[in-house]
Amino acid sequence: MDTPRFALFSRLLHWLMALMILAMLFIGIGMVASLADYHWLLSIHRPLGIAILALVAVRLVNRQLNPPPPLPADMPPVLRFAAHASHVALYALMLAVPLVGWAMLSAGRLPVVLYGGLELPPIVPQDVMLYAWLRAAHTALALALFATFLLHLAAALMHGLVFRDGVFASMASLRARRGTPGRPG
Repeated sequence: MDTPRFALFSRLLHWLMALMILAMLFIGIGMVASLADYHWLLSIHRPLGIAILALVAVRLVNRQLNPPPPLPADMPPVLRFAAHASHVALYALMLAVPLVGWAMLSAGRLPVVLYGGLELPPIVPQDVMLYAWLRAAHTALALALFATFLLHLAAALMHGLVFRDGVFASMASLRARRGTPGRPG
């Protein structure tokens, strides 16, 4: 019996965002480590963060329209809880990191340039102390996102290589998902 799969749009969003978030984390670390490339990396970091923020909103709507397939019936309750809690944490961090970054730049009176002359408006008042606090929060949240990302990857690999329960295949497969009765695939 084939495992139900995520909708194609859900899978595309998932993998696109996985690549974007991974790139963003390395760009952020590169910004801290390299003064020579700082401004070039920053010019990528800001619009990529806003793109991630926008795509998280799209994913949340898509998740309501295309709910994920059920977890395996024989999955232990502790793993079921961990799966749900890690997804909540991932979504919360994918929202929080770019929002805090935007707020940080607003507090520092620094523009969030998307492309050319297109800038986002500030979302908090200018305040040096708020900027410093938000900068630290942005870093801490980004590191928490990276850790959660790695835990998510480890869990996916456990499902794919050890448990072989179809959870990994439900997101990684290129085949169309199986429909459920009364619902097209």
